[in-house]
Amino acid sequence: MREITYSEAIREAMAEEMRQNSDVFLIGEDVGTFGGVWGVSNGMLDEFGEERIRDTPITEAAIVGAGLGAAMMGMRPIVEIMFGDFLMCAGDQILNQVAKARFMSGGKANVPLTIRVTTGAPGSAAAQHSQSPESWFMNVPGIKIVAPSTPADAKGLLKTALRGNDPVLYFEHKMLYGDSGEVPEDPDFMIPFGKANILREGNDVTVIGINMMAKKAIQAADQLQTEGISVEVIDPRTLVPLDKETIIQSVAKTSRVVVAYEGHKRAGAGAEIAAMLAEEAVEYLDGPVMRVAAKNVPLPYSPVLENYVLPDTGDIVSAVKSFWNPT
Repeated sequence: MREITYSEAIREAMAEEMRQNSDVFLIGEDVGTFGGVWGVSNGMLDEFGEERIRDTPITEAAIVGAGLGAAMMGMRPIVEIMFGDFLMCAGDQILNQVAKARFMSGGKANVPLTIRVTTGAPGSAAAQHSQSPESWFMNVPGIKIVAPSTPADAKGLLKTALRGNDPVLYFEHKMLYGDSGEVPEDPDFMIPFGKANILREGNDVTVIGINMMAKKAIQAADQLQTEGISVEVIDPRTLVPLDKETIIQSVAKTSRVVVAYEGHKRAGAGAEIAAMLAEEAVEYLDGPVMRVAAKNVPLPYSPVLENYVLPDTGDIVSAVKSFWNPT
């Protein structure tokens, strides 16, 4: 184990897989000479060359389409989309082609395509560069959806994606790139999809934190611990597939649950988890499933308004306390 950043963990996973398998390559806007707009692929062009680290035009539909074609021909492409907001520029490719190719071919076509995409608000980037679009794609069968919150998860889940035969949307939160954490040195370190991580054990309430909100859930748990409230924090790690068993077991123990996610509250990723709990675990609940999420308005540019719209640690604390102090 050694400590590296979230960004370094992603780069390390890509580089290790590219060294092991010549079919793996990376394409996207500014991934080569510039090293990626977020710096994730910095230095990779020097090692792997222009054949395997390819800068593309600014056309998300063409980038994803090229990745799909290469995947169906036996390659293992990594496509980088620099902002999740732009995924819908490739909406038809992702929703009608990538997600359905295996099924419409009767299982003859594998699509080992990994689409790396940033999510979340980086601070005053406004409405078209700050969204958390994970839930947009949860409704479409055929795509696995990954949302790592730690450097170790970032590496282990990405390697699982790159070695699998299914298309994966891999969401990287912009505000986690600089976070550091311990990551195994094993080049075969992988984390299976559909296995949640219990970040902290507790007895009074379960907080399910998605991506960046897992970090804020830990902060909230620290604060609540000083007030005598024991919080169990769960990071789903993958939204599709979802580890329902771990979540339900936790709720059966605590009888209270808060789901925290940075996407808009209405029809967000946490809304699906809340619906699942209402359907499959209602007998364990001593109160409503509480959701902490962004308000249902476009993300503002103003820092003051942005902070008002986005969920934070204090919102999680308030949601937890509401079980004992309802308003």
